[in-house]
Amino acid sequence: MAALKILVIPGSLRTGSFNARLAAVAAKELALLDVNVTLISLADYPLPIYDGDLEAKSGVPANAFNLKRMIGAHHGVFIITPEYNSSVPPLLKNAIDWATRARDRNEIFGQAFRDRVFAIGAASEEKFGGLRVLMALRQILALGCGATVIPKQMALSFADQAFDEMDRLKDPSDAEMLRGTLRQLIEAAQQTM
Repeated sequence: MAALKILVIPGSLRTGSFNARLAAVAAKELALLDVNVTLISLADYPLPIYDGDLEAKSGVPANAFNLKRMIGAHHGVFIITPEYNSSVPPLLKNAIDWATRARDRNEIFGQAFRDRVFAIGAASEEKFGGLRVLMALRQILALGCGATVIPKQMALSFADQAFDEMDRLKDPSDAEMLRGTLRQLIEAAQQTM
């Protein structure tokens, strides 16, 4: 049987982003679990702001197809995102919007999302750890894209104090929350193989 492949997508490009740091920790944990893991940056998939007129005039950008195909090449996806105004940041929402528009021959709308298992996570300096963005992202993925989103999720509170000098999670309960989310993602993704 082929190795399980998990894609990790941080929803932030900011230098020193807690979410990018958490994504890197998740990728290391997945590798320790013998998963074939790919950690990407949305900076490698630059896209214009979604506009139906632009799509009608110029078509779907190549980077939307590249991102959609990257998602489609994996059995599961872990998205880790910051919270902007209690919701999803525009960078991530725009990437999702474009990726659902990218359809190869005989594909239905958002097929790469419908055929994958997703886990979600957030890191925030606040005590709620990005719970509001996780509710919004779950709705976008499950209702909007038709994706399967596992019940467990990672909400890292007080992220400015959560990492040690080696970029590991200091609190054992935070580390166990992450591992529990990853284990559930792996179990669900294995069923799609």
